[in-house]
Amino acid sequence: MSSTTAGPLEERLRSVGLRVTAPRVAVLRELEHHAHADVDTLVGAVRERHHSVSTQAVYDVLRVLTTHGLTRRIEPPGSPARFENRVGDNHHHVVCRACGDIADVDCVVGEAPCLQPSDAHGFTVDEAEVVFWGMCPSCRAHPHTPQPATPKEKR
Repeated sequence: MSSTTAGPLEERLRSVGLRVTAPRVAVLRELEHHAHADVDTLVGAVRERHHSVSTQAVYDVLRVLTTHGLTRRIEPPGSPARFENRVGDNHHHVVCRACGDIADVDCVVGEAPCLQPSDAHGFTVDEAEVVFWGMCPSCRAHPHTPQPATPKEKR
């Protein structure tokens, strides 16, 4: 990705009152290429361009970006936390039971929160998180491939 794309990323950071730093821009950039990436994937991708960025720095950047609503953290059961740039639309995910691949699923029905609980117990519900599970096309095409009990981490 060319350096000209840093402009919109810098604007996103400034729009929520954050200072623009090389690690923040690098993490946002990598999330554009690695949607649903875990921390290890992001650390490796960021270090390819910025060799001096530490694992802790990537964790810190992800915490700040998530706190300020620029990234979303998802945690499918049996998988490490994943991060994505797609925020604010209350979309959902489908996860492959064999390889752990994750894809976005737009809102199930209607507008956010997409689903209404049978009893909200007095809560005002503003978001729903749904994870659909199944087999991705690649894993279905290769049924003899050993399948782990839990989704594997993407490298």
